Amino acid sequence: MSTLSGGPAKTPLVESTQADGRSYEEIRQDCLRRKVLFQDPDFPAVDSSLFYSESIPVNFMWKRPGEICEDPKFILGGADRTDICQGQLGDCWLLAAIASLTLQKDILARVVPPDQDFEHGYAGIFHFQFWQHNKWLDVVVDDRLPTVRNKLVFLHSLDNNEFWSALLEKAYAKLNGSYEALKGGSTLEAMEDFTGGVAEVYETKTAPSNLFQILRKALDRGSMMGCSIDISSSAESEAQTPTGLVKGHAYSITGLEEVNYRGQTVRLIRVRNPWGQVEWNGKWSDDSREWTLIDKAEKARLMQNSLDDGEFWMEFEDFKANYDRVEICNLSPDALTDDTSKAWETNLFEGSWIRGTTAGGCRNFIDTFWTNPQFKLALEDVDGDNKSSVIIALMQKNRRKLRKEGLDLETIGFAVYDAPKGEDHLSKDFFRYNPSKARSRTYINTREVSERFELAPGKYLLVPTTFQPNKEADFLVRIFSEAKAGSVEMGSTITADLPEPPKPSPPSQETDEEKFLRKLFLQVSGSDQAISAQELQHVLNGVLARRKEIQFEGLSLSTCHSIINLMDSDNSGLLEFQEFKIFWDKLKKWMMLFLSHDTDRSGRMSTFELRLALRAAGMNLNNKVLQLIGLRFGDDNFEIDFDDYLTCIVRLENMFRTFQALDKKNTGEVAMSMHQFIFLTMNV
Repeated sequence: MSTLSGGPAKTPLVESTQADGRSYEEIRQDCLRRKVLFQDPDFPAVDSSLFYSESIPVNFMWKRPGEICEDPKFILGGADRTDICQGQLGDCWLLAAIASLTLQKDILARVVPPDQDFEHGYAGIFHFQFWQHNKWLDVVVDDRLPTVRNKLVFLHSLDNNEFWSALLEKAYAKLNGSYEALKGGSTLEAMEDFTGGVAEVYETKTAPSNLFQILRKALDRGSMMGCSIDISSSAESEAQTPTGLVKGHAYSITGLEEVNYRGQTVRLIRVRNPWGQVEWNGKWSDDSREWTLIDKAEKARLMQNSLDDGEFWMEFEDFKANYDRVEICNLSPDALTDDTSKAWETNLFEGSWIRGTTAGGCRNFIDTFWTNPQFKLALEDVDGDNKSSVIIALMQKNRRKLRKEGLDLETIGFAVYDAPKGEDHLSKDFFRYNPSKARSRTYINTREVSERFELAPGKYLLVPTTFQPNKEADFLVRIFSEAKAGSVEMGSTITADLPEPPKPSPPSQETDEEKFLRKLFLQVSGSDQAISAQELQHVLNGVLARRKEIQFEGLSLSTCHSIINLMDSDNSGLLEFQEFKIFWDKLKKWMMLFLSHDTDRSGRMSTFELRLALRAAGMNLNNKVLQLIGLRFGDDNFEIDFDDYLTCIVRLENMFRTFQALDKKNTGEVAMSMHQFIFLTMNV
C-alpha cells in the first residue's frame, strides 16, 4: 500500500469532495438556474450529522442565516479572532486554530474564500478548502445551521449576523463525518489542515532557553501557534485555576512583545481563550497595575482590545510556569532557531498497517517489529558541514472520521536506523542486533508525531509503527530535509527467481521413497496412469498422514486443483507420475520451509512469517500483496495452516510461471506491475 513521491513535493490541485463529483461553482449555478437553495445530500440537516454515539440532548432546529437574523453577512468588517466564540461543543482545539488562522490573511483567504456572501449570486451554498494527507480538498456545505431558540448552538461570532466561522466549523464537521467527531483534539491537527504545514511541539518546562525568540520568529514567519495546560485526570478537564486559566483547554498564541517596565525589559506573550471570555487575572492581565507603569503610547498599542474577549497578556516567565505545551505549525520546515531560509527537499510515502502482515508494533515486539513497512532515505552532503536537519512527520489518516465506527487514534511512533546496502525488506535479525540511530520521543495517540533531527550524510532506514502489533491504520510519512535526499520503499519490488524443474529420473534410478510413490500412484491412477484432483487428494493425504511432523487435517480439493494447474504441462487436467514426482520434490522443500516457521509444531505458522517463507521459496512480494494474501489466507489469530499455506505458495508459483511464459525475454527473473500481479494472484 506504500507509494512514493520522490523529490520535492508540489502543491496538489484542489479536489472536489462531493459524491457526485460536482464543483462548488457547478452546484451554485445549477441552484441559481433552478431558483432553489442548495440542500447538501452528503451532509444533510439531520441528527446523524450532529451526533453518532449519543441522543440529541435538545430539539435542534436547522436554520439558514436569513431565518436567524434580518441582514446576514458572511464576513462583517473583516474576519478576525473576535469572530470565534465557542458553543456547546468540545472543539476548543479547532477554535484556537481558527483564531490563529485569522492572523494570516493569505492563508485565511485560501481556507475561507472571501468571494461569498448572502446577496449577489446567493444559492444557499458555501465552500471551504482544507489540506488532507497531501491533498487540498474543496468542501461545500449548505448554510443550514443547528440552532436552539433561534441561536446558534456551536461556533458563532460576537456579531449575531456574521456567519463565516459557523459555516467553516460545519464544513470541517462534514470533512470529519459529524459535529460530534470534532470533540477533543490537538490544535496542531486543525492548523495542519488549514496550511499543509509541518508541526513542532515544545514542552515549556524543558524548552530551550531561547523559546521566546523561537516563538517570536515563528509568529513573524506566519506560523500558527497554540498552547495548553496538561491535566492529570479527566476530572480536571476544563477546570479553572485560581488565576483564570483553564486546564486541558486549547488556547491560541497571538502576539509576543518586549516592553520597558521600571527600567527593565519585560517579555510579554498574548494568549486567547476561544471561549471569548475567562482570562488570566495575574500580572499584566487587562486590569493589572503593571499597565499603569509603562509608556502610555506603548500601552495604547498593546491594549487595543482590552475588553473581556478572552484575550490577555502574560509575562513570559508566568506563561512558562503555567502552561505545559506549545504547538507550532510552520508553513515551511525552516528552523526557528537560525536566521536563514532554506530550500527543503520533501519526500512522501503512504502506507498501511494491516493485522497479521504489516502491523508489527514497536520494537518491544521484536518477533513482529521487522514486518512493519520500511523506507530508506539517502542524505547527501551539500555544503560540507557533515550534517543535515531532517524533520520526519508520521500521520495516521482518517481516524477522526472513523470514530463513528468505533475506531479512534492509534498510538504511533517511529525509529530510524543506519541502513545497510540493498533495498530488500530487512528481517528480524537486523533489528535484534542493531540499535536505532534516532526515534520519536514517545509513542502517543495523536494524529501526527513529528521530530527534528540532525543527521550526517548517509543512508537511513525509517520504520513507522503502531505501539501494539495488529493495530490497523493508514498512514502518511513526510520527510523534510535540508540536504538532497533520495528515498525508496524497502521490498517494494515484486520478483521471482524460480529454478527450472529437474528432469525426471528413470525408474532404474528411483529412490525407495520414489518407488513407494510410484506404487501408490499406480494403484490410484488405473489404466490411464494419470490422476485427477480427487485422486491426488487421496494420494497426498495418505502420504502426508504418515509424516508425524506435519499436523493438519488434510489437503482440500481446491488445493489439489491448484497443484494440477501448476504441474499439468500438457493441459490434460490430470497429473502423470513424472509430473507428480517433480511436484513431490517441491512439496518437500515447501514442507521444510513451513516447519521452520511452525516452531511449536501446531500445524500453523504466523502470517507475519509469510514474507520470509516465500522469499526462501524464491518469491519476493511487496507490502500490498502480502497484506492481501494475509487477509485471504490468515485466520482470526493471524495464523495460516498447512493446507492454506500450500494453496498460497502453489498459486503464487503458478502465477509467476504463467507470467514468465508470457515474458518474451524469458530470463527467469520476473518483474511485473502491481495490477498484473494482483489480477493473476487473485484469479489463477
